[in-house]
Order: sequence, then C-alpha cells, then structure tokens
Amino acid sequence: MTRILVVDDDPALVRTLGINLRARDYEVESAFDGRSALQSVADAPADLMVLDLGLPDIDGVEVIRRVRTMSQLPIIVLSARHESDDKVEALDEGADDYVTKPFGVDELLARIRTSLRRSAVEEPPAPSIATADFSLDFAERVATRAGHPLHLTPTEWRLLEALAHHRGHLVRQEDLLFAVWGNGYERQSHYLRVYTGNLRRKLEPTPGRPRYLQTEPGIGYRLEV
Repeated sequence: MTRILVVDDDPALVRTLGINLRARDYEVESAFDGRSALQSVADAPADLMVLDLGLPDIDGVEVIRRVRTMSQLPIIVLSARHESDDKVEALDEGADDYVTKPFGVDELLARIRTSLRRSAVEEPPAPSIATADFSLDFAERVATRAGHPLHLTPTEWRLLEALAHHRGHLVRQEDLLFAVWGNGYERQSHYLRVYTGNLRRKLEPTPGRPRYLQTEPGIGYRLEV
C-alpha cells in the first residue's frame, strides 16, 4: 500500500487529508512539526510527503533540504505563501510540486497521483559527462569545473539530467518543465530561462555565448556535449 506522510501543524487539515487519502486506499502517517517529519523519514521513508512550509519548529524549506540528504521521496509543498521567491526556493531545494493554500482536495489528489506516477517511471541516471570545461556524474550527483567541486542545486541537476538523456537533441520547453517541475508547469517557461542562465554562469566558459546549453527560442533547449 502506498504510504503518504502528511506534515502540517493544523490538526483539522491533517485530519481532513487523512480521511480523503485513506478513502482512496493510501496509508497515511501524520507529523505536526519538522523534527517529527524528519524522524519519520529516517525511520521508515514514505512513498510521498505532503509538507506545509509554515511549521512551528523548522521551516519547511529546511525540512526539504534535510530530507534530500537521505531520501528522494516525492515532496508536495502546501503553503499559504504566495510569493514566487518562496515557491522557487522550495522547488530549488528539491520539492516536486507546490500547492498554494487554500486548495481543493481534488487538485491535491491529482498532484499526488502525478508525482507518484513520475516517481514510479523515473528514468535511470543519465551517463556521466566530461567536457574540456566541466564534468557531471549524475549517479553520484558530483560536478566539477577545472578540477574543483561545483555546487548544483537539486533543480539544476534535474534540468541537466533531462537534457542529458537527449544530449545533442532538442527537448521542447513543455517536456522539460514537466520533467523537472511536474504537472501544471507547462506554461512557466520563465523557469527555464532563469535556471539555464544560472547553469550557463556555472558551466559555460563564456556564458554570454553558450557552447553547451543551447536555446531554440520559443521551442526548447539542447545540451551539446
């Protein structure tokens, strides 16, 4: 049975989600603060986490950051925060989806089904890449440039891996957005502009004249290695 960990400090919301999830044959575990959530993941990782950012002890973004050191379980964020910076930060630290409160239960259930499907059919790591300027080991999540360690965020890794699976070929914007951010983000093309810009600054010898991360304006991107 698929096990879902619901993390929120609102008992009424946790109870409502628990009733709806159990009615659809999910096993549900609850946590009301960040420390309890992290302990649950360490003891017996769930198949998916539904996580509120506004927890009483540890900020939800920090919970995501710590979870990602020990598990790749899908994380769907619930938050009353509407600012795009909060959304980008949560996704950048490794969240798989972001639902803004108030939300419809049917919408959340659809997001859960999508995240579980993506997790079940997730592709194996892309083959390692070595160029004259940088190297990428997708299996170990290790990047170097000029022999020195290079920090890439979880979102940057997912974007590079989606491109690396089709290296040398054009990947359409909507396919990249689904692969990296999931269902419902197919129109958020500005995410790709922001993250490819960050990656070019980190990887390209001349970011203004990219050699590796190529753009086909309005269509998609390709990784030339």
